[in-house]
Amino acid sequence: MLDAIRWDTDLIRRYDLAGPRYTSYPTAVQFNSQVGTFDLLHALRDSRKALRPLSLYVHVPFCANICYYCACNKVITKDRGRAQPYLQRLEQEIQLIACHLDPNQKVEQLHFGGGTPTFLSHDELRQLMAQLRKHFNLLDDDSGDYGIEIDPREADWSTMGLLRELGFNRVSIGLQDLDPAVQRAVNRLQSLEETRAVIEAARTLQFRSINIDLIYGLPKQTPENFARTVDEVISLQPDRLSVFNYAHLPERFMPQRRINGNELPAPADKLKMLQNTIEQLTAAGYRYIGMDHFALPDDELAIAQEESTLQRNFQGYTTHGHCDLIGLGVSAISQIGDLYCQNSSDLNQYQNALASAQLGTSRGLVCNQDDRLRREVIQQLICNFSLEFTVIEKAFNIDFRGYFGELWPQLQAMADDGLIDLDSEKITVLPAGRLLVRSVCMVFDAYLEQQNRQRFSRVI
Repeated sequence: MLDAIRWDTDLIRRYDLAGPRYTSYPTAVQFNSQVGTFDLLHALRDSRKALRPLSLYVHVPFCANICYYCACNKVITKDRGRAQPYLQRLEQEIQLIACHLDPNQKVEQLHFGGGTPTFLSHDELRQLMAQLRKHFNLLDDDSGDYGIEIDPREADWSTMGLLRELGFNRVSIGLQDLDPAVQRAVNRLQSLEETRAVIEAARTLQFRSINIDLIYGLPKQTPENFARTVDEVISLQPDRLSVFNYAHLPERFMPQRRINGNELPAPADKLKMLQNTIEQLTAAGYRYIGMDHFALPDDELAIAQEESTLQRNFQGYTTHGHCDLIGLGVSAISQIGDLYCQNSSDLNQYQNALASAQLGTSRGLVCNQDDRLRREVIQQLICNFSLEFTVIEKAFNIDFRGYFGELWPQLQAMADDGLIDLDSEKITVLPAGRLLVRSVCMVFDAYLEQQNRQRFSRVI
């Protein structure tokens, strides 16, 4: 069974290293300022020629309140008027990008992230979606995967009705933890009733999928109170769950400096929270997809994993990895063919570039042959928990054992420890290694030794 996990505390302690989440390879840490607008326009032209389908990501950075744990690119403001100048520049970017694409390129996937996308007023959401529909080929038969991140404190029945009317059919709900003491410690007071109301609205309005985000490792969390949160969430029956490990990096993320480090759970308690969560979700019928993600067996992600068609990109696990990903908005990342590029993460720089009729591209990377090869290896391992050498050999015209010969001692050590099964034909990530699949992928990362590991969260 693909969803089988075996908890091995000793193995976890030895392989719980800091490393990338591999929403891309090479990771965003490798992006550089040598890549700019010209490279983006060149990639868009190739996408147009190939008529590749599209996935759009739209970043809405505004939040009315700060959550102390947050590491997202956001602007905290009570002034709703701040959104209007940003939307004007976003609409300019939509126009500038779309004119380099073919109207026949269908948008199979759309995702609004943030920040808090529902910070926008109903009129602003209508206006933004109208611009997207005007300039891109959005599907109107509800067959696309069109999702939006929801803060239940910023949404009600009328908001959910509007989102459904605008074409959204998936919602991702930030919950994190239901314990009031934990919520106060991270400045996110949110009742179960608020969350349940949004979920009931989504079900009534026939949204196709509901995801709930949880975080373990927050201040004042204990294995006992987090288990109660998980039980409450299971009773809400989301289609998917993301259970993230809180990475406390106050030197990088200023809001985290408001968290009292003395109130964070001990490493052993964090491990217990994850173990309990896995047991609770498994008993409730959820499957472990990988990398903090769980889904019901009839969910598209679970089915794709069974069929070995699951993929991973900046949207996380996806069934649309074959699409060119266009990122719109401040800090948004695009992946078009072999190009990664990112807009400026500074709101003023992004807006000023577009005010000058320039795109907001600030950095990126063009993959070389070795990047493409390793990207495919990591993709297979992190999505399917297995890698057949002949698939890579045929695709890249190499001898796998010869190409990665210097890695064999590390792989053999992992095999001896029971993380993987290694033979002459394939690597299989064993049940005890599935929680640690990032550590297996890190063996194939050619850039990792050059990087400061403190930039990354730990595997568990």
